[in-house]
Amino acid sequence: MVEHVAVYVSDWERAKQFYEQALGLLGYRIVYEEQGVVAYFADHRGLDFGIARREPAGGAHVAFACHDRDAVDAFHAAGLAAGGTDNGAPGLRPQYDANYYAAYVLDPDGNNIEGVHHGAPT
Repeated sequence: MVEHVAVYVSDWERAKQFYEQALGLLGYRIVYEEQGVVAYFADHRGLDFGIARREPAGGAHVAFACHDRDAVDAFHAAGLAAGGTDNGAPGLRPQYDANYYAAYVLDPDGNNIEGVHHGAPT
């Protein structure tokens, strides 16, 4: 069982702004921060995700559960608006599962961030 995940970023403020925007609509907020070193984001279940200023940056993949397909769409739009790059528009990924609905955004450091919902459409 994964308790939490952190990705390495090169530009602290840019990454912090990106994740605050992209994850805020999923219910995540910063719960711990040391300026320029680490920030941990949590949702209603607790500590899940962190960013840390460290080289080399990029190359990670992290998926965040979304409560429905609309939230996947909103996550993708927010990630792009926050400076991310499209890495897979919202849609079904039947190669994984019949109801696997996901979208992918590369953060400013090239980390592949996914929003995913596993249920049938509502």
